Amino acid sequence: MKDITADIVIAASKDLEIFQQCAAMMAKSDPWVTMGFTYAQCLRAFEGDWRETYVLWYQQQVAGFVVIQPLGSFRGYIQTLCVSEAFRGKGLGHQLLHFCEEKILETSPNMFICVSAFNIRALKLYESFGFERIGELPNFVKSGITEILLRKTVGPMMP
Repeated sequence: MKDITADIVIAASKDLEIFQQCAAMMAKSDPWVTMGFTYAQCLRAFEGDWRETYVLWYQQQVAGFVVIQPLGSFRGYIQTLCVSEAFRGKGLGHQLLHFCEEKILETSPNMFICVSAFNIRALKLYESFGFERIGELPNFVKSGITEILLRKTVGPMMP
């Protein structure tokens, strides 16, 4: 398998045009399609305090992104992680998770992420990365859909 890391750049972004491109990526893929998210709803994922967006560039194209919340009461939360369908299966999701881990461990010993119970491929990715199931949140995002809360830790908040 070819080492793709030389073709990857992950960089912070606050650019509205990039956010629009990322929101369009979300609106075309699961879990957002199954939950009926509109483009406008996806675009709101980039709004708010304590959110940082990092874009994964692969071969000079936006191939994915992640929105994290490194601070606040639930610090270390990966709010949104998305890889374009055109670039899936190349290990880019794993690269984004490695990036998140390095970034989040600067401020928290814990990383959290939610995954829709029907999103089996994403759940397998997160569990292979060392996340463990903490609990279920029925009807959390949308009625009839359960979100699974996952955590990866290197220790408690207070030593």
